[in-house]
Amino acid sequence: MDPNDGRRLVDAARRELQLGGSITHDPARRKLFSGAVAAVGAVAAGGATAQALEVPASNRGPGRPIPEDEYGQPSRYEAHVKRRRTDVLKNRQNFSDWSMTPLQHQLGIVTPNGLIYERHHNGVPDISPDEHRLAIHGMVKQPVVFTMADLMRFPSVSRFYFMECSGNGLTDWLKPASKTVQQTHGLLSCAQWTGVPVSTLLDEAGVDPRASWALAEGADGSAHARSIPMKKLLDDALVVYASNSEMLRPENGYPLRLFIPGWEGNVCIKWLRRLKLGDQPWHLRSETARYTDPMPGGKWRQFSFDMEAKSVITSPSGGMNVTRGPLEIQGFAWSGNGSIRAVDVTTDGGRTWQEARLEGPVMDKCLTRFRLPWRWDGAPVSIASRALDSTGYVQPTVADIQKVRAITGFVQHHNGIFPWDISESGEVRNAIA
Repeated sequence: MDPNDGRRLVDAARRELQLGGSITHDPARRKLFSGAVAAVGAVAAGGATAQALEVPASNRGPGRPIPEDEYGQPSRYEAHVKRRRTDVLKNRQNFSDWSMTPLQHQLGIVTPNGLIYERHHNGVPDISPDEHRLAIHGMVKQPVVFTMADLMRFPSVSRFYFMECSGNGLTDWLKPASKTVQQTHGLLSCAQWTGVPVSTLLDEAGVDPRASWALAEGADGSAHARSIPMKKLLDDALVVYASNSEMLRPENGYPLRLFIPGWEGNVCIKWLRRLKLGDQPWHLRSETARYTDPMPGGKWRQFSFDMEAKSVITSPSGGMNVTRGPLEIQGFAWSGNGSIRAVDVTTDGGRTWQEARLEGPVMDKCLTRFRLPWRWDGAPVSIASRALDSTGYVQPTVADIQKVRAITGFVQHHNGIFPWDISESGEVRNAIA
């Protein structure tokens, strides 16, 4: 055995244990990592000299004391894990802009609050919860206005859901434009959202039976608004004030936002200030000039709300370098129409596919993590993933989407299979085409 192979096996096994994986309960993983212990002997036989285990500096004195009060922060050695703006489209003023979740560093399905992606239309407002109000009016029996204290007295629910901007991947339809998975897919996050079902609040106002749509409007400088079908609001929509067990961050809607599970993030109105009920959609800017899909014949599709099944490999992914030997392919899959039933992975450019292991819990409209043990032999390869959801929908190729969509530049709802190329040197690159 090559001494380098031995070291890689040991390192891979160590990483597996650190990430909480279970080698012993998965036959494929047992086979992949069974040589790790033997590899130690191979390394020693290859001439490595045993060294005395040094006492690190951290063992020689006290660490920092507990402050009087503090909000915990990541280690300074993890400072590279942060949201980043796009490398492709730059807005100099940063008011109508976005920042992206570092999916390549996300080790579980829950995105930390400080890394949930941002999308703003006129900056982040500073809103006092004591002054904020939510009005429900229009086609109701009795208009109502709620304070934040009022809302928090209602029975609450907590649900795990992903949230994805419909423009996620909009720069990488036809050719590589972005380098990392953060840049190609980072308008995606997942959290535990806490709040009140919209149906509960609508009951307080009394819905006119003729009402079929609602206008949801935010309190930001753009007065961002969308038309939402009443059927969805009465189904599973939430008015949320917390994510991951703490109050929303300002950039994600503090103190109140609308959350529509499984639908494009643009309808999850931040800084929610009113719901106006009516009998038809309002045809607002963000559902006419924006957030629509070009179709053949010069037509455009409106109100394409749901985010269809999608997946992406996050490791190895763009910007990384890999070495020969065993590694684990990892990634996320999600569907706005249900749960993930299966994920297939190709390591030969789509000629053959292997089913990956889904890591539980697998929940509706939530990120699902997948894993596949693999050994890279050093030859150039193209890897990709393909998701199947509980409705039977299979994630399409970009070519499949092109058959039914008029793809012209930057477009919405890109859920095509996304490949990464690994060169002989081990460099991983965006291979969309």
